[in-house]
Amino acid sequence: MSTIFFLLVLIFSVIVHEVAHGLAALSLGDPTAKYAGRLTLNPIKHIDILGSIIVPLICALLPGNLMFGWAKPVPVNPYNLKYGKWGDVIVSFAGPLSNIIIFLICGLSLRFFGDHIPQATAAFLLMICITNIVLAIYNLIPVSPLDGSHILFAFLPERFQGIKKVMEAQGFLFAIIFALVLWQYFTPLIYWILALVIGS
Repeated sequence: MSTIFFLLVLIFSVIVHEVAHGLAALSLGDPTAKYAGRLTLNPIKHIDILGSIIVPLICALLPGNLMFGWAKPVPVNPYNLKYGKWGDVIVSFAGPLSNIIIFLICGLSLRFFGDHIPQATAAFLLMICITNIVLAIYNLIPVSPLDGSHILFAFLPERFQGIKKVMEAQGFLFAIIFALVLWQYFTPLIYWILALVIGS
């Protein structure tokens, strides 16, 4: 049952993440996601069978705490955005920001009202917290195609554009390697943030 709840929380969280990208793009002049029908919480519009169901299910059934998954990326045309490359930065940050907001709402609810809510509800809120702070931090890692890479590329001088091309070409492989090999080193940061917001 916990696996089913985990999948539901993950699917909802990645959908909110993608819709946030689309809404930010729309506010900056790009209606691509709107015309594609992606500014909705309807999961049918966003679910990627591999990334939203199969991979997360495998992660949930495997030993360890690996959490990995994704939805279909919301289409964004950067040439429509206001503020040039900084518009792309705003759109890219909107996704992780939505997960941070969800984390803060649920985490602060646990901190201030945890003693007054049922244990099962508290456990569910904690699952939402962990899922969303992991999604936020992971997506801010500056590895293509993650959101952090768009933020990094905006600050890279022209002489480093070759690095950008390599990262974009091999980005998905880098993201997988990071999740499997390097993510474990971020676990202490996750626990520290959880303790800071929820309370130890």
